Amino acid sequence: MTEHVTGTREEWLAARLELLQAEKELTRRGDELARRRRELPWVQVEKEYRFETDDGPASLADLFGGRSQLLVYHFMFGPDFTAGCPSCSAIADGFSGSVVHLLNHDVAFTAVSRAPLAKLQDYRRRMGWTFPWASSFDSDFNYDFHVSHTDGEWQSGAVEYNFRTGDFRPSEKSPVLIELAAGAGTDPATFRKEGPGMSAFALRDGVVFHTYSAYGRGVDGVWGMYSWLDRAPLGRNEAGMWWRRHDEYDAA
Repeated sequence: MTEHVTGTREEWLAARLELLQAEKELTRRGDELARRRRELPWVQVEKEYRFETDDGPASLADLFGGRSQLLVYHFMFGPDFTAGCPSCSAIADGFSGSVVHLLNHDVAFTAVSRAPLAKLQDYRRRMGWTFPWASSFDSDFNYDFHVSHTDGEWQSGAVEYNFRTGDFRPSEKSPVLIELAAGAGTDPATFRKEGPGMSAFALRDGVVFHTYSAYGRGVDGVWGMYSWLDRAPLGRNEAGMWWRRHDEYDAA
């Protein structure tokens, strides 16, 4: 028998209706947060960033592909990685199916990583993904948007990430970080000099504006499996790193 509380269908319905009110309130709060995101001041991007893409060299404006809006996922894949971050890989499994819908709603999408383009293309083929993926290898883009960190920042204990400055060096001993780094073929310090995030941009009269960025738990909303797990009987039910790349579960 289950140790969880049980009851009649009538008791379940009464509790469910009470919960429904809380869910509706959360939905309204989410709508309000979305409105506040849209009302953030836009900041003109004045630096000329260059990327390598499947179609050749590109500017940030080129990544819009004729749309007026651009969403970027900052995928953790540094030049020294042998594979993409396992967590980013789980998140990215949900990207390909969304791209066509975004494009037909005036929104371009691309992932961006510092690894050379050929390495990104090889990994994308392995994963069976089709979404655009650009390399910022020779650009300041990742550093300026605080998803890549220099050796100096790391050693000084002053890494800027998620809108605050902190010392990431103690995290090198984290079992989860060690496992994630090993999964990307690198050591914890090299691995964590990259960080996950997403950024949004608008293009008006040839001028690119930065409109929004989120990092850390701020990207939970684009990690599709968690939206499902939050509705499963046992929720996220996590004890350490349980997820794998989608082609690694049988091996695990």
